[in-house]
Amino acid sequence: MVEILFCNKCGTANAPGGLFCSNCGASMNPAAAAVPTPGAGTAYGAQGAGYPSVPAYPMAGARYGGFWIRVVAAIVDAILVRVVVTPIGLVFGGMSWLGGMEGGLPHAGIALIGGGITALLVIAAGWLYEAFLESSSYQATLGKMIFGMKVTDLEGNRISFARATGRHFAKIISGMILAIGFIMVGFTERKQGLHDILAGTLVRRP
Repeated sequence: MVEILFCNKCGTANAPGGLFCSNCGASMNPAAAAVPTPGAGTAYGAQGAGYPSVPAYPMAGARYGGFWIRVVAAIVDAILVRVVVTPIGLVFGGMSWLGGMEGGLPHAGIALIGGGITALLVIAAGWLYEAFLESSSYQATLGKMIFGMKVTDLEGNRISFARATGRHFAKIISGMILAIGFIMVGFTERKQGLHDILAGTLVRRP
């Protein structure tokens, strides 16, 4: 680290290593007069308060999950969620049919209730599936894992369950505007959809 020594008596700048001021001849005190020069030595953040921290992200060579690879991963995830939810939906569908046969509530009303419960299960399963896995140590759903992708915050760190939840439901906004929020993945610098921007997340690849 480069040091500039200032005279305690007259304030003149002196070269490092000098014992006496070149202007007034006063004794120098390097320990008290040493002033670090910004840009010398280690990164600013390591020199103490008063210097801006160097952003940890984006790092050189970082890669991001593009539009099409994320579409395929989303299809895989949707199939997996349906595989789990469909059997439960069939149970409610069977109950609806039996209820109509037994002459209880009108068949249409029971079918509507069964369909509503199934729809709620699909929504809840999709949310918990994404939020738990993307906030876990895996940092990705199974579909993303297949392609080696991970969901991180803007500094490349693991995200919380709350942020993963926010990202999941922000996809509703991405889809509401003619799916433009999803299409943005193909055009933004760091391949962020609108839901990624709103949640402050990135989808990274190795």
